[in-house]
Amino acid sequence: MTNDKFISVQHRVLANDQGPRISVASFFRTGISKVFGPLKELVCEDNPPVYREISLRDYMAHRYTSGSGTSALLHFKL
Repeated sequence: MTNDKFISVQHRVLANDQGPRISVASFFRTGISKVFGPLKELVCEDNPPVYREISLRDYMAHRYTSGSGTSALLHFKL
């Protein structure tokens, strides 16, 4: 959505040996047909889109088939 203007870091968690580690995954859903893409305000002739617009359905289908541990964004890069 930020057209690579703001990039998140890859991260992982290392558990220590003091007690159990608890992880909670949480997800949210908007309409399955909603389309996501670079914000129009961040795209111009000098800064073209880096990623194509995709629906949540397309993104989730790719995530379920590609497995975890890799960035799904590379699949949608122009």
